[in-house]
Amino acid sequence: MARSTNTPSVVHVSQQGAATIPKALREKFGIETPGEVFVYEEQRRIVIEPVPSPEELHGIHGGAHESGEILEQVRELKADDKRREEAQTEPSGAR
Repeated sequence: MARSTNTPSVVHVSQQGAATIPKALREKFGIETPGEVFVYEEQRRIVIEPVPSPEELHGIHGGAHESGEILEQVRELKADDKRREEAQTEPSGAR
């Protein structure tokens, strides 16, 4: 019997920080292996999201997304990452 994808799973995190996404969730969300996912924080939770295919990024098969919406989200995530990195490297007295 297939396990519900709504039921929380305990996943081992390796010493290098790697964790395995359960097979049922990879299949449900179309995450290929090997592959890539977005990982970010949202409302105090860790979010893992499939990286859109090149077709989705160009709006060819974007479905409910507005043209360019996914690409803009990718740019925003990268900008957020850069701001966090800069804040971490900023000297403690500088503001």
